[in-house]
Amino acid sequence: MDILLSPQLLAAALITGVLYALISLGLNLIYGTMRLLNVAHGDQVMIGAYVAFMAFSLFNVGPLISMFGAAIICGGLGWLAYKSVLQNLLANSEILARLEENSLLLFFGISVVVQNLVILFFTADRQGYEYLSAIVEIADVRLTGARLAVLVVGSVISIVAVLYLRFSLFGLAMNALIQNRDASAVVGINVDRVQMYSLVIGFGITGLTGALISVLEPITPVMGFPYTMSGFVVIILGGLGNLWGGFLAGLLLGFLEIFGVAITGPEWRSVLVYGIFIGILIFRPQGLLGRGRIAR
Repeated sequence: MDILLSPQLLAAALITGVLYALISLGLNLIYGTMRLLNVAHGDQVMIGAYVAFMAFSLFNVGPLISMFGAAIICGGLGWLAYKSVLQNLLANSEILARLEENSLLLFFGISVVVQNLVILFFTADRQGYEYLSAIVEIADVRLTGARLAVLVVGSVISIVAVLYLRFSLFGLAMNALIQNRDASAVVGINVDRVQMYSLVIGFGITGLTGALISVLEPITPVMGFPYTMSGFVVIILGGLGNLWGGFLAGLLLGFLEIFGVAITGPEWRSVLVYGIFIGILIFRPQGLLGRGRIAR
């Protein structure tokens, strides 16, 4: 019971949950609007982390600034991927019918290529840097300045992003596309443009999140896969297209992971995360906060 009431664990769960919420937001945009199984999503986290690492190592620029550069770089990669490969595939109705399952292989190949390129340039060794390492004490909670900054900045960005995507014209168009692609085109929504911006924003938010993560853990070329899986778990929990649901589900997964590991041990982390994933798929496939079946 003392573990469940620990304010230190509560803070750790909030930090983890906010990061999961940001990662899943980008994944929700991409999968929701285009039905692409982006198993390379976590590699955008990795790229964002390396951008922050290089900015700090070479120019002494902290991640709270370089995260915007990471967002621009990863968003640019999303634009390049869309214009060079995905635009033509999504415009072909015959290919579109099989694109969801084929995208799994496509992004798996992209993931392998990206990871090996990063290994060639940076080696496979762990990298890291020290940033805002002084301890900040708030009530009974002791956090490094970096962890506190990640909690505050991550929370603000995730809430602003969800509000924008929920109430802006682009957000309304994106939600319409998630619900029904054909009907969206009929009512005059520029499907191609919404898809492109969804990919750019999704990649950008994920790269920004990677810059924040770089101050919390070592950086490696293969660090992204666990975040990919956690992102899929979150959008299953929150319901596809439900942005607020995804935000709350990210916090929920953070709490379940941190408190679950504290009670059972770190070796149970994967069992907890994937067990939740399988359980939701079996008993409530539309998600805990899902809005029911989505037509395509």
